[in-house]
Amino acid sequence: MKEKLLEILNDLHEDIDFETEKDLVARKILDSFDVVTLVNEICDEFDIEITADEMMPENFKDLDSMLSLIQSKVDED
Repeated sequence: MKEKLLEILNDLHEDIDFETEKDLVARKILDSFDVVTLVNEICDEFDIEITADEMMPENFKDLDSMLSLIQSKVDED
């Protein structure tokens, strides 16, 4: 799961080290367009649905928070 997510993130911004970078939204590394693109890619890749309510900065602040969100959605199914 982590490898697939890193692949998606690196396709979006290959110059960022997503394994060490924190506060991706607050530091404006990911903007709103990036988050929408990311959500679409994640939903397609992991066959999950991320609702508008879940598209909040704390769910996309770093790799671990995104993995937690994905895992929680996978566990729902």
